[in-house]
Amino acid sequence: MEQQRTMRRVRIAKPILLTTTPLGVALGLFEAARVGTWLLLLMLALVSFIGAAAWYTLIRIRRERQP
Repeated sequence: MEQQRTMRRVRIAKPILLTTTPLGVALGLFEAARVGTWLLLLMLALVSFIGAAAWYTLIRIRRERQP
């Protein structure tokens, strides 16, 4: 019974995270633009760097999995 509850939470949590994370980033960028252009540019640079690092990691994993 307890295992079914845990599995149900995981199935609900993943779609929620996949939708709320981009919305949170977008709202954060919007608020940064309201504070100042310099903060928006700084946050865009940070988000771009994190995205590039994640992309590079995925490419590296896929290359190493190939025979």
